[in-house]
Amino acid sequence: MKFGSFSIDVAEGVVLAHAVKLAGGSLPKGHRIDAGDIVRLRGEGIEHVIAARIEAGDVGEDDAAGRLAQAVAPDHLRFSEASTGRVNVYSTVDGLFVASRSVVDRLNRVDPGITLACINDHVPVRNGDMVATFKIIPLAVSGEKLDRACEVLRATSAFEVKPFAGRSVSLIATQLPSLKPAVMDKTARVLSRRLIVSGSQLVREARVAHRAEPVAEALRDASRQPDVAPKMIILFGASAVIDAEDVIPEAIRQAGGEVVQVGMPVDPGNLLVLGRIGNIPVIGAPGCARSPKENGFDWVLDRILVGEEPSALEISGMGVGGLLMEIQARPSLREPEARLAPADNVLTVVLAAGKARRMGKRGPHKLLAEFDGVPLVRRSVMTAIGSRSSSVVVVTGHRKNDIEAALSGLNAMTVHNPDYASGIASSLSTGFSVEQARDADGILVMLADMPGVSSGDLDRLIAAFRRSNGQSIIRAVSRGKRGNPVIMPKSLFDEVMRLEGDVGARHIIETSGVPVVDIDIGDSAHVDVDTPEAVIAAGGILKG
Repeated sequence: MKFGSFSIDVAEGVVLAHAVKLAGGSLPKGHRIDAGDIVRLRGEGIEHVIAARIEAGDVGEDDAAGRLAQAVAPDHLRFSEASTGRVNVYSTVDGLFVASRSVVDRLNRVDPGITLACINDHVPVRNGDMVATFKIIPLAVSGEKLDRACEVLRATSAFEVKPFAGRSVSLIATQLPSLKPAVMDKTARVLSRRLIVSGSQLVREARVAHRAEPVAEALRDASRQPDVAPKMIILFGASAVIDAEDVIPEAIRQAGGEVVQVGMPVDPGNLLVLGRIGNIPVIGAPGCARSPKENGFDWVLDRILVGEEPSALEISGMGVGGLLMEIQARPSLREPEARLAPADNVLTVVLAAGKARRMGKRGPHKLLAEFDGVPLVRRSVMTAIGSRSSSVVVVTGHRKNDIEAALSGLNAMTVHNPDYASGIASSLSTGFSVEQARDADGILVMLADMPGVSSGDLDRLIAAFRRSNGQSIIRAVSRGKRGNPVIMPKSLFDEVMRLEGDVGARHIIETSGVPVVDIDIGDSAHVDVDTPEAVIAAGGILKG
C-alpha cells in the first residue's frame, strides 16, 4: 500500500484517507475514487487528495478485520459487521471472560496496523457485554501479515467466554459468642445474591461451633446430600484463618478432603482457603466476602462456577492487579447506536418496603392511603403494569402482609426484603436479584409513594431508553431538577447490587460515566408522600 498526497491526474482507484467536502455532498473516508469523482474534484478546484493506493497482496481494512474475527472460535461470542476496519466482539452468555496475554501480545506484534484489544483476563461478563475489538489501523494491510495474524488466532485461543454453570451450594457458618446472628443472616443473603448470575442456588445452611470436629461433620453431611446440580461448599468462619492448621483447613482434612491453598495475594481477600472433598470444591471464605463488594473470594468463586479448578500456583499468581481497592470501574465499551440491538426488555421494580418513619411511630402507612378509593401501593403498581415495561416486580418489607393484600389479583410478582430496615440499598439489591432481571436490558426503578406518576410518564422513559439502545441512564426530571423514576441499564446492575445501607443509586448515576438522559415529566417527578400532610395535600385519604 502506498500512502500520501495524490495528484488528481493519477488519483483514480485510490482510497481516501480523509473525507473531502464538495458543494454537492462529501466523499467519505474510505471511498474509492472513480472517474466521475475526478471530474467533480477538478470542477471545484481540488488538485490533490490524501489517500492510499491498494497494491497487489494488500487486504482492505474491513475485509482484514472480518478475516481476523473468522479466525476465532465463535463459541459463546457474537461478532459485529466490519466497519471502518473494526469488528467488535460480544459475549452471548453470562460467564467468565478468559484471555491469554501471550497470544494477544503475539498477534499485536505481527504488525502495528493489526490490533486486538480485550478486557482483562478472568473478568465476569453478562450476555451482550463487549469483550474485545479487532481494529485495522491503516486502510489496508499486507495479506501475508494478515495470514500470519490469523494463524496465531487459529493455533491457540486468544480469548473465550466460559459460561457459568449452576451449582447446588451448601453454606456452613461457624459460631462464636462474639458473632451476632444478624451478621450470619446477612452473610447468607449476600451469598445468595452472588450466586444468582450463575444460576446457582444456596440449597442449605448449617451453623456449627467454631471447632474443627463439628465443621468436619457438617462438611461430610453436605457432601453426602443428593443434589441435582454439581455441589459446592462454602465455609464462613466466625474467626479469621491465620494458619494452615486453623479450624477451617483442619476441618477440610478431617472430612477426608485436601487443602489446596491457604491465603491469597488479593486484598481484600487474603484469608481465603481453597480445598476439595473428592470432586466437590470447598471455599473457606474470607471475612470480606460478607460484603457484596468485589474481593478475592469472587475471583475464586467465578473460576469454579465456569468449571475451572484453581490451583495453588494460579492463586499465588493473582498478586498483580490484586489490590482491588485501587481498581476503577472500566468504562462501558459501545458500538455506535445504529449497530446496537434494540433494548426492548425493561423490567419495572416498584420499591414498597420502607418503614415510612415520617408518618409517625404509630401513624397510618402511607402506601395504604387511598387515592380515588385505591390504596397508593396498588395505584402505583397498576401504573407500572399499564406501561410498556416487560414485567413488574414489587419489593415488600415493612407490613409485608398488608402491602401484599392491597396488591391482590394484580399481574405483578412480589419479593420480600427481610433486611428492609437497613435502608433502600437492600431493597434495590432484592429487586435487581430476581430471575427476570437476568434477561432485562434495563430496570426501571419506581418508588411506590409517587401518586402523580402515570403510565404515560413511564412509557416516555422507556421510549428514551430504547432510543439509546439500552446504553444510557434515563432519569425523570422536572424543570431541570432531578427526580424519579430512573431506568438503570444492564451495564450497571452489578454496581447497584453492591450498594449497602440507606443509599440509593444517585452516586452510581453521577459517577459511572454512563450517559444520563433527562426526561421532563413535570411536577410528578418530585411529588412523593412521606408525611400525613403530604398525603392529604396530594389528594389522598389516610387509612390503615
